[in-house]
Amino acid sequence: MLERLQKIISAAGITSRRASEALITNGQVSVNGVVVTELGSKADPSKDTITVDGKSLKVSEQRLYILLNKPPGYITALKDGQGRPLVTDLLKDVSDRVYPVGRLDYNTEGLLLLTNDGDWANRLMHPRNEIEKEYHVRVRGKVIDQQLKRMADGVELEDGKTAPAVVNLVKSGEQNDWISVAIHEGRNRQVRRMCEAVSLSVVRLKRIRYGTLALGTLRAGQFRYLSDTEVRELSGEPNKKIPAELPQREVRQKVTRPQRSARPERSGGKSSGRR
Repeated sequence: MLERLQKIISAAGITSRRASEALITNGQVSVNGVVVTELGSKADPSKDTITVDGKSLKVSEQRLYILLNKPPGYITALKDGQGRPLVTDLLKDVSDRVYPVGRLDYNTEGLLLLTNDGDWANRLMHPRNEIEKEYHVRVRGKVIDQQLKRMADGVELEDGKTAPAVVNLVKSGEQNDWISVAIHEGRNRQVRRMCEAVSLSVVRLKRIRYGTLALGTLRAGQFRYLSDTEVRELSGEPNKKIPAELPQREVRQKVTRPQRSARPERSGGKSSGRR
């Protein structure tokens, strides 16, 4: 059956549909030996030979949905020119190729979703769905109510004012306070930049919730498969077949944390989803 190339590529677990469009327009995709650069192009994955960067595409019938507790010091990408550890390195027992749904910074930890279902990933990342993500943030020094209110009302960043957020003080310590920040936008380094805008220095940042999914008791480097109910609730899509009763897995190798840099950038927090 003929389908759009970007849909076929994302279904193969190479990358999201949006990123697949960039692969096509950059001339990295070929169909039966002919480079295709038009986004409206279609192919039949059961009959045509489709290659991305010279490698043949293989569309898996099995759809995987994974929740990983990302440790700091891992790149949320499928490759890295600097040779840094990748989040997919933590999925040793996953034979199918999966890719991250969105990103967490190198030093940010917590809840990260991975899948080989491009349509599902696209729905989660589309701005119109406004899925809320919640973070726990440890900041240097003490937080005052005015700083929390400014972040909740929206702060002006270089790419525009942020939407209203849910911001609360979680724990007060002698030298550091913990706050909870729940946002539904997906801007680059948004929580860190929001904190910086109100003169809060982030020591640790951790996503603890993504929409209806909570990190729970998963340890750093550990992952589990989502249930059918979780997949449907998160994206609001109809019932679909996914692996049932797949066990929780933990990486067998020791998770190496990076040396602390001079900057107070570490991750710790919780992820929530709102609106």
